[in-house]
Amino acid sequence: MSDPVQPSDEAVFERFLDGDAAAYRTLIERYHDDLLRFLTRLVGDRTAAEDLFQETFLQIHQSAHTFDTSRRFRPWLFTIAANKGRDYLRKRGRQRTVELSAPIGGSDGSASFVDLLEVDVPSPDAAMDATEQDRMVQSALSRLQPALREVLLLAYFQRLSYQQIADDLGIPLGTVKSRMHAAVAAFARSWQAVTREKPERAD
Repeated sequence: MSDPVQPSDEAVFERFLDGDAAAYRTLIERYHDDLLRFLTRLVGDRTAAEDLFQETFLQIHQSAHTFDTSRRFRPWLFTIAANKGRDYLRKRGRQRTVELSAPIGGSDGSASFVDLLEVDVPSPDAAMDATEQDRMVQSALSRLQPALREVLLLAYFQRLSYQQIADDLGIPLGTVKSRMHAAVAAFARSWQAVTREKPERAD
């Protein structure tokens, strides 16, 4: 039977700093699914996300001595991952623009962006299987500017306040608020467009 009380990320990281190589592996395994899903959503490519996952933990290893162990490990990890993703998108030149003035809209009872970003739950639409929804969500996300997609995904995966996001990304609080507002509106618009483009089922 497993120990119901797991050590905190910060305690595990302290062990790594003290030379416990197994602690580093523990952190990789603990964040494998969440971080890989985040990176896949951010860059839109599973293979690239796997490479970026490795690069992120390499950076964690190389920069371990710079981490303030009085702070939380998870925001630091995801911020490094977001930076890696941003660099990848910049190199690939995958800057996409969207019209951000559209209202969030939708009086049809469609799912919120948080509902749609959750990969591992069944679709609220019984006619849409999980694989199809996953593809459509990724398509909608890919239409957002990287800076908007980054803030949206960081907020979802970390459940951080605007102030925490501002601190982690090193940008003004007002910028976070405006990006989040624009990101939610843009995602809603993109989701509606993807839904309209979805081929009708034969049945």
